[in-house]
Amino acid sequence: MRIGFSVPQFGPFADPDRTSAMCAALEALGCHSLWAADRLLAPVVPAEGYPGGTMPLRYGTHLDPLLALGVAAAATERVRLGSSTLNALWQPPLVLARALTTLDLISHGRLDVGIGLGWMREEYEATGVPWQGRGARLEETLDVLDAVWRSERVVHTGPLWTIAESTVLPKPVQRPGPPILLGGFTPHALERVGRRADGWLAASMPLPYLDGLWAVATEAAEKAGRDPAVLRRVFRVNPEVTAVEADAAETHRRGTVRQICDHLKVMCSAETDEVLVDLQLTTDSPEEYLDLAAAFMAELA
Repeated sequence: MRIGFSVPQFGPFADPDRTSAMCAALEALGCHSLWAADRLLAPVVPAEGYPGGTMPLRYGTHLDPLLALGVAAAATERVRLGSSTLNALWQPPLVLARALTTLDLISHGRLDVGIGLGWMREEYEATGVPWQGRGARLEETLDVLDAVWRSERVVHTGPLWTIAESTVLPKPVQRPGPPILLGGFTPHALERVGRRADGWLAASMPLPYLDGLWAVATEAAEKAGRDPAVLRRVFRVNPEVTAVEADAAETHRRGTVRQICDHLKVMCSAETDEVLVDLQLTTDSPEEYLDLAAAFMAELA
């Protein structure tokens, strides 16, 4: 099992100097990775509601995920750096490819690209990107990233974007490109993971739900002639840490540190499985964040 934490970037942690110092401290704890999230705005009353309850107020204060990863890259030497989850459709894929390539170069090949579709219509409206057709837009975005990273002469003609035959340099340190992990919790999203991604940005969840979704990805990988065993899984948890034990049915998201970690250990059935513990909604200060991170490290390691 690999152990990762969130890059501090929301609410009271939305300060680049604080982010830098905390990333260095998290690396010193011995974790494997650090992951930045993506939030563009926080509507006072989200039209679709918020998955799992009420949107945290601190999501209205945030650092840009790619720039936050640049800060993390400069502050660390060893840990992998990823996005969980980057809403990749808010910018043209060629622009995105340039930014991700630069991050891979800055980090000397430590970047993992985690991409999702998001869930909030207001963010799409604010960026002028259509809500409908997101799946097709993501497919073509992946096509462009692949073309930019793999080809000496980049050319692309698709329904949304056209790139004339061009030189696009430099290339990423990682060849043929940084690993791409995709988010999502629908059968169609898992089919896409199996068909063309390097892994799945998942979440801590009850095991029967996990088994059903993962079966879709493995079947899709086999149909595409790919080895399902090489697919990575990163299980995010935004824990509600309690002082007393919670009900066993809730430990995928709520309970003592030991309860939450015990559930994560059961979920991680392969050596390449990874947990991502996001403590930004659970703590209010760097000291509290790092103390709790150390407690999770002790239980998980």
